[in-house]
Order: sequence, then structure tokens, then C-alpha cells
Amino acid sequence: MNVVEEKLGGKIDFPKFIAGDTITVHYKIKEGNKERVQQFRGVVIQRSGEMHTETFTVRKMSGNIGVERIFPVASPFIDKIEVNKHGKVRRARIFYLRDLTGKKARIREKKF
Repeated sequence: MNVVEEKLGGKIDFPKFIAGDTITVHYKIKEGNKERVQQFRGVVIQRSGEMHTETFTVRKMSGNIGVERIFPVASPFIDKIEVNKHGKVRRARIFYLRDLTGKKARIREKKF
């Protein structure tokens, strides 16, 4: 077993999501001696790694500027993850979304 996997041996119980899904990540932030939960809602553009070293990248538009944030799956600061929409995409890494703006940047919702 890997050293990192031994240290982070806890159970990760988040909902299943893949690239193209719109999710809300509730992230704990410490400011001085206070702690609050901040929400980061955006589209998952990639997942990489495996087991406890896995990360996922979430992209959102803040005004006219695209903001991307990389979250480790095993982070103790992630309070919870909500899946808002399941997107229909044909790739595992949708970096082409960075170049698109407006209506072209929309992702169709998956019908179940």
C-alpha cells in the first residue's frame, strides 16, 4: 500500500459525478478563529488520480472571468458535494469549455 493511502485511510462518501456534471462543493474556510462554509458551484471539467490522491477540477464563471478550482477528493475541508445536473458530454476532460463563451458553453442535461 502507498504511504499516502495509509495516512488518508478514511472512507470517502460523496455522490458519483463525472466530467460535465454541475456540482456544488461546500468547502470549509478558516478566517482567524472562525470557520465558515463557502459554496463553489460550477461544471466539473476533469477528474484525475485514483483513490485518496484523486482530484477534480470545477470551473465557474464569475462575471466575465472563468474561475477554476482544484479540489482533492480526500480533503477534510470538503463538507459535502451536491450534484445539481448531470451533463451529457463525450469526453473525460472537457478543456474545450475554456475557449467557449455564452450559449456555446452550455452543456446539455443527461436524460435518464
